[in-house]
Amino acid sequence: MRNILYILLALLLPLTGYTQNNAALGKAVNDLAREDVMKHATLSVCVYNLDKQSQVYAYNSQRSVVPASLTKLFTTALGFDRLGKNFRFRTQLAYSGQLEKNGTLHGDLYIIGGGDPLLGSYRYRQTVPDSVFAAWHKAVVAAGIKAVDGRVYYDATIFDNHPIHDSWQWGDIGNYYGCGVNGLNFHENMFFIHFAPGGKLGYPATVSRMEPQGLNLHVINEVTTGPAKSGDQVVVYGEPGSTIRTCTGTVPMDAKRFSVRASMPKPGQACADLFTVYLRAHKVSVSGAAAESMKRPSSLVNLLEYTSPTYYVIAQYTNMTSNNTYAEAIHRYLGYKAYGLGSSANGAKAVSDFIQRLRLESSGVTLEDGSGLSVRNRVTTDFVCRFLVEMSKTSYFDDYLKSIALAGENGTVKNLLSGLPSNVSVRVKTGSMTGVRAYAGYVINTKGERLCFSVIANDFACTGAQMRTKLEKIIMKIATME
Repeated sequence: MRNILYILLALLLPLTGYTQNNAALGKAVNDLAREDVMKHATLSVCVYNLDKQSQVYAYNSQRSVVPASLTKLFTTALGFDRLGKNFRFRTQLAYSGQLEKNGTLHGDLYIIGGGDPLLGSYRYRQTVPDSVFAAWHKAVVAAGIKAVDGRVYYDATIFDNHPIHDSWQWGDIGNYYGCGVNGLNFHENMFFIHFAPGGKLGYPATVSRMEPQGLNLHVINEVTTGPAKSGDQVVVYGEPGSTIRTCTGTVPMDAKRFSVRASMPKPGQACADLFTVYLRAHKVSVSGAAAESMKRPSSLVNLLEYTSPTYYVIAQYTNMTSNNTYAEAIHRYLGYKAYGLGSSANGAKAVSDFIQRLRLESSGVTLEDGSGLSVRNRVTTDFVCRFLVEMSKTSYFDDYLKSIALAGENGTVKNLLSGLPSNVSVRVKTGSMTGVRAYAGYVINTKGERLCFSVIANDFACTGAQMRTKLEKIIMKIATME
């Protein structure tokens, strides 16, 4: 009889999460699962030992849950696998037509996009618009071109003409984090709107300026003045192809200047427009207005191949800051490499092929985009852990691992896990959207064991910040489990 009880107990332990060596973790998980905020929610937790390649803890680990930005772990991994850390996106500057001895080009300039998400980015000195345009202008002048009897065309056909996924939410796509990607990206496909708050609570906030200057767009401003220290409460609405952006919400009263980031309409057009302006300002006349190339000439003379920072740099920024634009550009470029056209569908197929090549069982898993903005994405925490185990076996694992933020030090987890023992290391990718908080990554625990984990909560009845605090306690138990 006693033997039968032991067998039954052994069968029940994985369901509750308790084992002899991780009772503290099991208690933390079950305590949260019993809270009122989880009454209609889903909590899923899984931990694997990398060296033993075996599961050491599980709670609802086979439930399909929304991962949010954990999706970037799969996107960036395939990038390391297929592109390599030294890969660079390339943008081509070329011309068509006849160049006369007097420097007049009877033809057109072409900017041919290669999917680079950092072209014109404000983050690095070498990628800001003026730096990019200066390099292009130098190439134009070096070729002997003094005047263009034609126009600047842009070609974005490496990707399809659907910059966003059809399952992204309307409240996201007008903002910088939902701007989507194009074959020719520019300034991270976003622009800054600088607000000046009103003199009193509820008064209108005014738009003082926008950057980059010279964009063809119209901002409808419905933003008012909120309480001091209330932060950014502005939401921007607008379709990708529309030049109209509507701003609602509030900016804090105590901010003299307050900026928000909005999605840029037609970034390829903006790039060509502003380069045309730059050329004219630097003594290269251009007779026509910039336009999209509908049919690229068969014969082009190459002027310059402009390259991005390395994939390693881009992947680091993608994971550490959870940048959606970078992730989507990588995702679609992987689709282009595999199937000849960058699209959400082809990117998703490339990721699916990768998972199959790893021979990972993936029932309950659906990955539709590269960033995690899609509400149709689904994973199981067991699958996430098994994927992370497979990544630990690869030749590029060290680079992949370094792309994931170190808890307490950088990225989205700079303030996570305060009080972590000095001999414990935790690298964590975060994911969040309304009703979703997700974490996954790698741990070296107090015993020096290498673990990977995934902790995801969906549909909870509290704020995201409150759930973050609750899940942080579980991650702390994982980091210190013995």
